[in-house]
Amino acid sequence: MRTLAFQMPDRGGGPSGPRIRVGRPSRRARTLLMTLGVLAVLAMLFIMFAGFWTDWLWYRSVDYSTVFTTTLWTKIGLFAVFGLLMAGAVGLNIWLAHRLRPPLAAMSVEQQSLDRYRMSVAPYKRWLLLGISVLVGLIAGASAAGQWKTWLMYVNGVPFGKKDPQFHLDVSFYAFDLPWYRFLLGFGFAAVVLSLIAAAVVHYLYGGLRVTSPGARASAAATGHLSVLLGLFVSLKAVAYWLDRYGLAVKSSDFKASDNWTGLRYVDANAYLPAKTILFCIAAICAVLFFATLWRRTWQLPVIGFGLMVLSAILIGGLYPAIVQKFQVQPNEQAKESPYVEKNIQATRDAYGIDKTEVTPYPGSPNPQADKNKLRQEANTTASVRLLDPNIVSPAFQQGQQNKSYYGFPSTLAVDRYKGQDTVIGLREMNLAGIPKNNWINDHFRYTHGYGAVAAKGTEVTSNGEPVFTESGLPSKGNLGTYQQRIYYGEQTKQYSIVGGPQKELDYADDRGEKETTYEGKSGVSLGNPLNRAAYALAFSEPQILYSGAIGEGSKILYNRTPKERVEAVAPWLTIDGAAYPAVIGGRIQWIVDAYTTTNGYPYASRTTLGDTTADSLTDSQRAVVAQENRVNYIRNSVKATVDAYDGTVKLYQWDTQDPVLKTWMKAFPKTVKDRKDIPPALMEHLRYPQDLFKVQRELLTRYHVTDPQTFLSGSEVWAVPDDPTNREGNAVPPYYLSMKMPDQKEPNQVFSLTTTFTPNGRDNLSAFMSVNADPGTADYGRIRLLKLPTTNPVDGPKLVQARFNSKPEIAQEINILSRGDSQVEYGNLLAVPLDKGMLYVEPVYVRGGGLKYPLLKKVLVTYGDQTAFENTLEKALDVVFGASAPTTQQPPATQPGDTPQKPPATTPQNPTVKAALADAQKAIEAADKARQDGDWAAYGKAQDDLKAALQRAVDAEAKLQPTPGTGG
Repeated sequence: MRTLAFQMPDRGGGPSGPRIRVGRPSRRARTLLMTLGVLAVLAMLFIMFAGFWTDWLWYRSVDYSTVFTTTLWTKIGLFAVFGLLMAGAVGLNIWLAHRLRPPLAAMSVEQQSLDRYRMSVAPYKRWLLLGISVLVGLIAGASAAGQWKTWLMYVNGVPFGKKDPQFHLDVSFYAFDLPWYRFLLGFGFAAVVLSLIAAAVVHYLYGGLRVTSPGARASAAATGHLSVLLGLFVSLKAVAYWLDRYGLAVKSSDFKASDNWTGLRYVDANAYLPAKTILFCIAAICAVLFFATLWRRTWQLPVIGFGLMVLSAILIGGLYPAIVQKFQVQPNEQAKESPYVEKNIQATRDAYGIDKTEVTPYPGSPNPQADKNKLRQEANTTASVRLLDPNIVSPAFQQGQQNKSYYGFPSTLAVDRYKGQDTVIGLREMNLAGIPKNNWINDHFRYTHGYGAVAAKGTEVTSNGEPVFTESGLPSKGNLGTYQQRIYYGEQTKQYSIVGGPQKELDYADDRGEKETTYEGKSGVSLGNPLNRAAYALAFSEPQILYSGAIGEGSKILYNRTPKERVEAVAPWLTIDGAAYPAVIGGRIQWIVDAYTTTNGYPYASRTTLGDTTADSLTDSQRAVVAQENRVNYIRNSVKATVDAYDGTVKLYQWDTQDPVLKTWMKAFPKTVKDRKDIPPALMEHLRYPQDLFKVQRELLTRYHVTDPQTFLSGSEVWAVPDDPTNREGNAVPPYYLSMKMPDQKEPNQVFSLTTTFTPNGRDNLSAFMSVNADPGTADYGRIRLLKLPTTNPVDGPKLVQARFNSKPEIAQEINILSRGDSQVEYGNLLAVPLDKGMLYVEPVYVRGGGLKYPLLKKVLVTYGDQTAFENTLEKALDVVFGASAPTTQQPPATQPGDTPQKPPATTPQNPTVKAALADAQKAIEAADKARQDGDWAAYGKAQDDLKAALQRAVDAEAKLQPTPGTGG
């Protein structure tokens, strides 16, 4: 039977025959619809313009317009180039597939059904081609614009001067080049796949590909076209295999030696690496076979080649490495993996700046033959113990120095140094929740700023347990001298304010009434023209900005007012430390912000998650790190930034002059970062080692204090950061700033330091004490020291020390008395200080209760060796611990306003109930000690509850021995 053929309908035109007229809208309706459409388009354009315009105005107001323009033009360039490339690739292949359509097709049901679609598409095919091309171009362009940081790092990359141990390429290849190559590869895959799909659809629609039609399944033209696209796809796969070889150096994998292992292991170097090379060769050959189809016009060989490539990927890329791991590595893992572990250790220590950490053995237990008088003297000179806990005393600042309800202090205050004195400092910022009446004028025009700094000595309190203020009052007066006290930019200042216009601002209030002021700073964006007002009315969704009479000549809008968001905005390539802190410098209040450069592409260096690593018991949304990328394996404190609290001026100073990542960004954004030599001496006095960097380093040092690969693999010396024993949430103990001397320190004076402790993994005794010199004014700034304690003679860690405090009968009894009634006991920071081969622990104890809403320092806990003291002052507690004086006879706690006076229990109880209760208390103490040694914390908790109940029974029984009022003695 002869196959019938016929001339297909003109695939370039529409169907012939009579046309059905559809009723058209009236001219008035069309005009109305067109007008509404134009207005809608204009509104959308203005919304887009408003965001762009307000950003430009803000960057210009802070003198960082080059950051805005560089970022903008980079995004526009990437959007245009890659958008056009994608649109051109997809559009060209759609056009080519249509151009190569066959003029004749076999008669079949399939082709008859496709004729309907061809006829429907024909009148709109140019618009469809244009629409599809524009759509994919816009999506691809938007995706490429998001890679502006990758592009800038690629074109501005600076060599690290260090090479990876496997391929001997500079680290900059992995940090700056490889991410860009991977983006290009991903873009190429997307372009080829989309082109392949579009071409296949067009070929099928116009008969070039046939599923059920008689004859060949594909025309010669369609075969050649699709083969070229498939050849490009396989070529890109070959490139991917080649790049995967280098990717092994920055690949993360599960490994028992480290949860975040990065780099090649034995199986990678001896199985995956050769497998990737073989697969590259196979993919290249397969690509050639696809391109050869242009001449052979058959897919037989390329399909076979593609199948072999897939099979090879399974066998060579998957099965073979598994066999190597199972039969070569696992039977002798330590010997096989040690060379690669050594590379990982070296790279990780270098990438996190812990390669120069000094590890020194330290006994941890005091010498029983030591001269106690000498020890007592050394206790005074070894450390300036900070009794004022900045994490607890904020309510005391609030109570004594708030002055007005619309002022407030942060929940965690800052620790700084003034004239060699450790100082706790906070700013009196605006608190809108406390203003008399909330409305738009009050919130944004009248209550615009805070006023003054408040500071107190960190090592002293009054006889009543209150802070010893060195700067206080409203306006603030004291040791800080004369300075601009108005605080328009601060951690609590998150709303916009409109200043400088006809509406006066509240400055501050004193006994003579309210003072008013008008902002005279240089910051802020002018609202002097209708365009700016309309843009900001839209940006802040507040139409009153457009027409309010409170806005006039000189009016400026202040926003982006927290120090961290201002630094992040002007340097979007920096990771921002969670703890900005204020300092009075040169007659101004300056916020000091530590900033980091990071990368995720340091070969062989294990990765860490910044959000998790920097979290501790004090971390909240305000103190959380602002990370540009959360998973990193390289970090440097490369920039110190300042933000003026009055006019918001942002200055960035180069701190790490050797950091190649910072040098790269300084090339990309020239003149945005000042040289280190430009840091004013007055500012240098207040800089410090940043907390978040320290927390990252201490987390890495839990494993990477070990430099021997065999020990590292065994996991026998893995440490942990202990939980905060004064916090019930179970979060890590925060590091503490402390002026102190290390045992091997040559300098005679105490050094401002940042300290922490370690415990063995899964146990609570002390493994090590870590400190870093946090004072930039010294030659040893940044020097990390680890005092490593012996495992054979366990020393109590923070949790066990706290447990010892709680289990002492006399201490537990006094704590019980302090917490009676409405009173509440709060434990301050548990500070650890190395002292003459032992560890001195000091913990302030605060009491909040009765009519008081803020804590007062009432007791100080001190322990050294097996001696513990619980006294009213640090001096007395040290005297007791070192035998210089006897413990104070138990006295009733000082009466606080609102408390009911408590009578002391009898010193020599005769009541049998008291004796029984104390006997039960002793049994509970013994049970607690046994549970602590066994690590049975459930039993330990029960013993503590039994102890508390027994002491309460003793106190109640003693109270019955006392004469009732009016009955005489």
